Amino acid sequence: MASTTADSETPVFHIGTRDKRAGWYTPTLENVTPAQRDLLEKYSHLSSDRVIPHILEVRDRAWEIHPYPCIGELRFIDLSMMNTPSYPQVLQRLKDGASLLDLGCCFAQDLRKLVHDGAPATNLWGAELEQEFINLGYELFLDKETFGGHFMQADVFDMEGPLKQLDGKLDMVQVGLFLHLFSWEGQVTACKRIVGLMKPKTGTLIIGQQIGVLEAKEVTVAGGKRVMFKHNVESFEKMWKEVGEKTGTEWQVRASMDGGLGITEKGRAWDDPTTRRLSFEVERIK
Repeated sequence: MASTTADSETPVFHIGTRDKRAGWYTPTLENVTPAQRDLLEKYSHLSSDRVIPHILEVRDRAWEIHPYPCIGELRFIDLSMMNTPSYPQVLQRLKDGASLLDLGCCFAQDLRKLVHDGAPATNLWGAELEQEFINLGYELFLDKETFGGHFMQADVFDMEGPLKQLDGKLDMVQVGLFLHLFSWEGQVTACKRIVGLMKPKTGTLIIGQQIGVLEAKEVTVAGGKRVMFKHNVESFEKMWKEVGEKTGTEWQVRASMDGGLGITEKGRAWDDPTTRRLSFEVERIK
């Protein structure tokens, strides 16, 4: 679905369109990072000349199923966890027997990177609302018979769903480009659920990223039918203080913002020059 602005004939597309002129569909991929290439060549055993065509082929299959920005913009190959300050600690803890859940894992690229770096797959879990993304992750990484980790189709708000088996059992949770989809109240509810999945002790760790803004605000999307809350560092810290009060826990928030998400002027209905990437590590201290 697309519309034009009053002062321009430039089309503005909305979530759900499969039109490849949308501002969040990147038609080509010139190159991949050394880490991405290393993963796809050495873990997935793709030849060097097949890496980029393979990514684009899987992306276009995914686009026909769910034409989300994370698909069109090829974010499903971003290895964001490896860039977090705590990644060496996360990796070592997994090698020592700790457990990790990638919540809203999409294609679960970060889980494959952890395995490639030596983490035991049996300690890894991925939860995704869309089963098709889990299946496409196997296609992208060519490891359906070899991965060895655990995947489940699950909704974080379903208290009696598949996630229930992990209640009180996790040491770490990765939350990527997920929480910003909800209102303040929805994010608090999701974070309370995450706290409930984790072991009741200090040192448990939540890492991730989401869309942020310079000035925290509530926005409406889907034609006013849905509310999202976009954080800055201060509001994100405030939210976790509320989560702590409601769960009888205390959390140290380490968060920062950069301009890493990119903006295409008028290419998307939600474009805003104040948009940033909010990265965070949240550690239980009480």
